[in-house]
Amino acid sequence: MESQLGLIEKSFNTRYSPWVREALEELPHNFTITDPTISGHPIVFASPGFLKMSGFRREQVIGNNGRMFQGPKTNRKTVMEIREAIREERAVQVSLWNYRKDGTPFWMLFQMSPVFSKEDGRVIHFIGVQVPILTNKRSTDDGADAAWNEIVFGSCRREVCSDSLVERGRVLALDTYTNCRGVETEEPWEARELEKERAATAINNILSVLTCYSRLACGKRCSSPAAGLINSSLNISLGRINQSFVLIDPHLPNMPIVYASDAFLKLTGYDRHEVLGCNWRFLSGVGTDSSVLNQIQESIQVEQACTVCFLNYRKDKSMFWNLLHMSPVRNATGKIAYFVGVQMEEKCKSQDRHGLSPETRQLSAVGAVKVAVRSLSMGASCSKSSDRFNTL
Repeated sequence: MESQLGLIEKSFNTRYSPWVREALEELPHNFTITDPTISGHPIVFASPGFLKMSGFRREQVIGNNGRMFQGPKTNRKTVMEIREAIREERAVQVSLWNYRKDGTPFWMLFQMSPVFSKEDGRVIHFIGVQVPILTNKRSTDDGADAAWNEIVFGSCRREVCSDSLVERGRVLALDTYTNCRGVETEEPWEARELEKERAATAINNILSVLTCYSRLACGKRCSSPAAGLINSSLNISLGRINQSFVLIDPHLPNMPIVYASDAFLKLTGYDRHEVLGCNWRFLSGVGTDSSVLNQIQESIQVEQACTVCFLNYRKDKSMFWNLLHMSPVRNATGKIAYFVGVQMEEKCKSQDRHGLSPETRQLSAVGAVKVAVRSLSMGASCSKSSDRFNTL
């Protein structure tokens, strides 16, 4: 958990200036920011408005997946629509039935948008804006919506608005949509144009802050993703594999590492940004047997698996014997997409608590990686086939 929190902290620190959090917290919107490059696609930022709306404390939200706000009446089809948008790295807007900490359900308009890197076009974050759907009617009798609209979109500057006025507007809005407590409905409430405008405004404001405090972030894909860099969907799938491994792209110059698992980072002491883009030999040192490195290189050239044990070095220069299994990973068409290298410290060459040998555990990791890569490439092939069919 400590290493996960460290990754979450670095999710912001390595991409934005130190003042970005303060600027985000000044925004009046209800939103979260998630990082698809971290295992589990966790929330790395939650706005004060979102915390107040949901009833959760910040420490209860940060590090968790957005699934924590779903419940028995949350529409599975809508959830799959969001997951598909994440896989395809695109924006989505849906009506979603979510739950607060006290179990109160409510309808909200959920709008999600990716944040891209200007350098290579990769998705570095997702913004998720939540706008409560206050009522299913076009107008309200108690004037709550008018009061809320005046507070959010009024001409007065935010810093001179009194706390009591802001709180009054929030209370009025909360009173309106808390009437849905205990309502068992499967039909989504339709969001009005005003609520859609609020969501769009929030997305634009958040993106403006992120781009202002970073030279890397932008709201549109400013460049094509660099060849070999894996997308967020594969990142999420690989993050579920709890073993030390790296993914290597043999089609790029110098065969760089394009994915490194959390367990690998823990074993070697490196940060993820220090590993990605490096050649697979970067753990070698003066005591590394060059003949073993040649053996690995030859197995890659002939597209065959190999298992070796050789001396490697951590970031702090300490040595360890690395039991490495390298294997090719083919996509759905049978072509080699990557090589996976599964590492295990030699002193851990004993059966685990389930009675599995090191070799079995390594082969299990290789199998899981192959399933993830093939599943993604099959999905992409089906999508392209569907697009061609639709144009006929």
